[in-house]
Amino acid sequence: MSACPGPAVVCVPARNEAERLPRLLRALADQDGFSSARRLRVVVVANNCTDDTVASVRDLALDTIDLRLIEATFLGTDAHVGTARRRALDAGAEWLEAEGAPDGVLLTTDADARLDPSWVADNLSALDGAEIVGGRLVIDDEGDADPALAGFHAKVERYWAGVRLLEDALDPPPHDPAPRHGDHTGGSLALRASLYRAVGGLPALPRGEDNALVAAVQRVGGRLRHCPAVSVRVSARTAGRAEGGMAVEMLRRARVVQGGEAYRLPTAAFWRDLTLRRARLRRRWREGAAADTLADLGLRAEDRAAILTDCPNDIAFVERTLACLAPRDPPAPECPLDRALADLAALAADLRRDAAA
Repeated sequence: MSACPGPAVVCVPARNEAERLPRLLRALADQDGFSSARRLRVVVVANNCTDDTVASVRDLALDTIDLRLIEATFLGTDAHVGTARRRALDAGAEWLEAEGAPDGVLLTTDADARLDPSWVADNLSALDGAEIVGGRLVIDDEGDADPALAGFHAKVERYWAGVRLLEDALDPPPHDPAPRHGDHTGGSLALRASLYRAVGGLPALPRGEDNALVAAVQRVGGRLRHCPAVSVRVSARTAGRAEGGMAVEMLRRARVVQGGEAYRLPTAAFWRDLTLRRARLRRRWREGAAADTLADLGLRAEDRAAILTDCPNDIAFVERTLACLAPRDPPAPECPLDRALADLAALAADLRRDAAA
């Protein structure tokens, strides 16, 4: 068993998860480094439930976790996963602060996730060289695999692996070395409570709340790590609990495999150009020409001030600059997945030839 990890709270939003939430809590009870003498802290926000979610949690007898169950009903425009996840993370931060551990770690995952026993310890280890850690999402068919759909999942993963290869060739992040994955969603995130507070907490958005938190951390210069040791298995179900969540993507892919929908993703050229743009901005920051760069880009004086004020490093400079430029950027051009894969492979071959020349 690994050494005892530091203070940490796992924060979980749950809506109508009577079947899957107990499985998650049992997995948290089996995490390495915790025991009945040193229990893992867990917050569950059971929100807007119409099933037996709350009863299913209360019926569990798990002596290696210290569980705080919050029952909540969110109304109107607040009734979404962003509000529930923020409530859970805020409660986790309050717990750590009350115990004199404001630099303790907040972790969040989904109620239907499957976790390995090392998930908490692996996250804490990855935070040694980063400010926020995203875990890899592994699609879990729960024993009901469709070979055609599994093949399509693998094809999509090859696309994103190709995008990361472009990044490694053109603008490799030193704090996030290969091999790495590309996921940073609410299915698996970890950061220190003090940083969570410093960036204003999780944006309570109806969708994309997880990516918004990651972006906020990067805008203050935080290093994002996609450690290959950190992963969760996520449900392949097509009837989800969150608007715009994983279930929507699974349903989309199912329609594609059945021949009822095209699947288009940003072109290889888009990723090449974006990566080169990031690299140019990063280089100008390191050369001390950041203000000149912003003038060249035609940004307003107030935008330039917002970017440069208390800008700690190249990560913050790049993310702040791209956020200011985003409203002026055209939509990302897309193409069919097969063409995108072919173009990514061709670009990779060109880069290898250039490197060998």
